Amino acid sequence: MTTQTQLPERTWDDADTQRDVAAVRAAAPLVHCLTNYVAAPLTANVLLAAGAVPAMVAAIEEVSAFAAVAGGVLLNVGTVTTETANTFIHAAAAADRAGTPWVLDPVAVGAGLRLRDRVAADLLEYHPTIIRGNGSEILGLSAAAGGGKGPDSTATSHDALDAAAELARSTGAVVAISGEVDFITDGKTTLAVPGGHPAMTKVTGVGCSLGALIAAYAAVVEEPLRAAASASALLATAGSRAAEVSTATGSFAVALLDQLSTLGA
Repeated sequence: MTTQTQLPERTWDDADTQRDVAAVRAAAPLVHCLTNYVAAPLTANVLLAAGAVPAMVAAIEEVSAFAAVAGGVLLNVGTVTTETANTFIHAAAAADRAGTPWVLDPVAVGAGLRLRDRVAADLLEYHPTIIRGNGSEILGLSAAAGGGKGPDSTATSHDALDAAAELARSTGAVVAISGEVDFITDGKTTLAVPGGHPAMTKVTGVGCSLGALIAAYAAVVEEPLRAAASASALLATAGSRAAEVSTATGSFAVALLDQLSTLGA
């Protein structure tokens, strides 16, 4: 992996990813996921394959206590409703108070859907450790937070680099942009993680699962920039290898879990 962009560069070493993969498997962090129902099963299986422990505790009466004791938290607004929005706020506030690293996945933010735009903007007040989204979502979240222009539905990870750096500086979060090349930035340094395969966009929940994987790595790896890069590199490598041994979409999904299970095991 190499670094590239206009921001100051830092060389990224694959050996760091290998060490982080082993550390996550050894620690088996508990990851509390408030995610969309479409992605939940794959997300849980991705975490298990990577050596983490998933929990999908969703009751508003329970999320605060659980977010405080989990190793990491994922808040994915993909299927957020008026009823569940307050649950997200409770979980984010509890994670913020407890110092639990948490990941915000602003699914479809900026697409003209007011509820998720508002919820995602409100969640920024609770200091996410890492924000993960595709180029359009990062542009949308940046606009919802009062900076930059609105999203383009075809925006690439490259297109969102400036907005991601601005968002990182304004929120204090590391921002991970998924795309043909994944970019991870803290507003000062940007890492580029190439790899992956187009088949990863044909299986529902792969991107959402990356948010959970990043939360697992943030629970174990002290530096959020490195945690997001290692998780992204692991999923990209697994996706690339899965494409080599699968024949179609269904077998790719199974092969992705198989590759995650064996990488670093």
